Parts: sequence; structure tokens; C-alpha cells
Amino acid sequence: MSEATPATLLFVDDEPSILSSLKRLFRPHGYQIFTGEGAAAGLEILEKEPIDLVISDMRMPVMDGARFLEQVRLRWPETVRILLTGYADIQSTITAINQGQIYRYINKPWDDNEIVLIVREALERHRLELENYHLNSLVEAQNAELRALNASLEQKVAERTEELNKAIKYVKSAHARLKSGFVNTVQAFSGLTEMRGKNLSGHARRVADHSRSLARMLDLSEAEQQNVLFASLLHDIGKIGLPDDILDRPLSALDAEQRGELMRHPERGQQALMQIEQLKDAALLIRHHHELYNGGGYPDHLAGVAIPLGARIIAAANEYDGLTSGTMTQQPMKPKDALSYLIEQRGKRYDPSVIDHYVVILGEQLKNIIDEVPLRPTALRPGMVISRDLMHRDGYLLLAKGYVVDPAIITQLARIEVAEHHHILVYVCRST
Repeated sequence: MSEATPATLLFVDDEPSILSSLKRLFRPHGYQIFTGEGAAAGLEILEKEPIDLVISDMRMPVMDGARFLEQVRLRWPETVRILLTGYADIQSTITAINQGQIYRYINKPWDDNEIVLIVREALERHRLELENYHLNSLVEAQNAELRALNASLEQKVAERTEELNKAIKYVKSAHARLKSGFVNTVQAFSGLTEMRGKNLSGHARRVADHSRSLARMLDLSEAEQQNVLFASLLHDIGKIGLPDDILDRPLSALDAEQRGELMRHPERGQQALMQIEQLKDAALLIRHHHELYNGGGYPDHLAGVAIPLGARIIAAANEYDGLTSGTMTQQPMKPKDALSYLIEQRGKRYDPSVIDHYVVILGEQLKNIIDEVPLRPTALRPGMVISRDLMHRDGYLLLAKGYVVDPAIITQLARIEVAEHHHILVYVCRST
């Protein structure tokens, strides 16, 4: 029922005169009217026609108004139900109210204006209730659609998030692989450099280990630490083109011309790497890793803090390894003697702050050092501990420092010595 559609009324009574009176009363108001003589006739009309409101008399034969309206409630619950009753039918009226759940009851004889007003109000209320019901149904349907849409959106968001996470994970993995590959390439270049001269074996790796420790202790940023690491590994790359008679001799044994040739290797190293974007900063450290704190170094004679901090770090680590390996002097220095030299040159050759931190690092390493002794493979005994990395003359690692000698490795080293016609010296910790 809507405001544009006339309401449909059903009057049920066993007296035709009552039905006629009601019909005459309500016809001028524009309603569509049906009448039924008795409850059976009323139910038959309800089965055929959509009825908005029914007015039933209480006293009817076979089925009274209370039972009739109860049937209407059960079968057509949306139809408004009104009962006509006399003053003597109070108990029946109560029954109708309870069983038929009627909207109102009207006493006979009725007042025309009152009954018309009651019907109008009942239909208006019924219309509003229907509209409210339909609106609630619409809202519930829309809410259900929204819930379904939200669930779909949540699923799509979850799927998209998962896709993004997978993409991020892939990018991170790819970046890690690229970074690892780049580091491996740098290490490969470093290895090629070391293979160029026998005195360079293991040198870059040892310098890199010490320089990285110093960079961390001096609170350099991650990027700066990485530059120090790369520069340490590649600081001798400019020596690749040098002749063997320069590479295989300590600095103190070179003549002036040979020293001049050797002193150009930092510039050559920078030139070799400056075209690689990721190594530009490291290349600058390589150029200056032979500058001295007092300005007496090369190639640019920088002094003090004008020398990049990374280069000052590498300078100390590089010369410490050169002293202990014998590349700077005719004979290798013992670690403690080399440390003493660094301390003596604090503020001269080396940055005082770098040396102060280096003393802490080396002090931890040296306090547990046991004197070492060089032995040929045939003099080794099972259980001896390697005190230095053992490098092959071609530049690759044979045994790492700390390796415990066993019979198999003794036999293998002896075979290498015989096959290559080259004496092997293995440094082992002296027993205490």
C-alpha cells in the first residue's frame, strides 16, 4: 500500500444491514471496499484479494470475530485488524486482543467520525510500518552488500599486500645478491692483485680485517665502513702492472727509480677504479692510503685531517702488516715490535686517534700470542697450531691461522713441496 494506491478494506459481519452501513460510510473516502457475510466469506475474500484492513463484528455464527481475526493474524499478519463489539462482550474482546492481536476494538453503536478517524490512523500507521519494514530490509540488504564488499576488499587488500611483500622480499633478495656479487667481485680483484706478487699473499685480507675493526671502533657510518673495506681489499690494485723485481723485494731494498715507480701505484689504483660508481669513494681512499700524518707521504703530501679518515685507518693497518710480513723491511718484525713502532710514530706517520684505537685492537690480539716458529712440512707434528695464514706462492690460501695440524695435512704439504720444487715454511705456535 502506498499513498498513491487506495487502501483496501474488508468488512465482515453476518448482518447485511451493518455491512451496508459501513460501506456507505467509507465509500466517499476513496477506499476499495469488500464485504463478507460471516467469517467463512471473509476468509474466502482474503484468499483472493490483498486486504489492508479488516473490520469484523464480534458476534457471528460458526466462527466469532475473535477466532476469525486470529485466523487473519496467522495467515495474513500484515493486515490491520479491528473488532466491532458490544459492551457485553468484554471477555470475548479480551480474547480477540490476545489471540487476534487486534489494532483496536470499537464499541457498537459506533460514532461515524470516530470510526473513520480510527481507520485512517490505522492505515497511516500501517503504511509507515510497511515503509519502515521495507527501508529496514533495504538497509539490511545494503549492509549485507557492504559486508560482502568489505570482505572482498579485505581479501583483495590482503592479496595485494601479500603480492607487495613478495615483491619487496624479491627486491631485497635481488639487492642482497647484487651486493654479495659485488663484494665477491671486489674480493676477486683483490685476489688477482695478490697473485701478482708472492709478497702480497693474504696481505689485503689482513689489512681489510684490521681496517674494518678500526672503522667500527671509530664509529664510521655503514657506508664509510664499506668504503674502508673495499679500499683495503683493493689498495694494492695499482701494483698489478709493476715488474717482479719491484714487487718481490721489500721497500728498503729498492733503489730510487724503483721506489718512484712503486710510489705511483696509489694514483694508478684510483684511476683503475674511478669509473666504477660504487667504488669512487673507495678509490679516493686508495689514492691517499700512503699519505703521512706529518705531510711527508705521497702522492699529494696531505697532512693531518686533510687526509680522509678512511685513508688514515688503512695507512696504519697496511704498514702494520707490512712490518710483520717483511714487505717494508728486510726481516719481518714480531707483532709486539711492530706495535711499538706504530706507537713511536703516533702523530708523525699516523693519526694519533687511529693509533690509540689500534693499540686496543692489537693489544687484545697480542696478549694471548705465543711465540711462533717456522717449520718445513717434514718437521711438523700432529697437534701443532698454525700461527699465520699459509698462502700458496700463487696467492691462494692453503691453511688458515688456527688450523690444527694432522698427519694427512703434513703428508699433503710435503707432496706439494716436492712437486713444485719450492720450500714451504709453516709458522706454528711455539709450545709453552
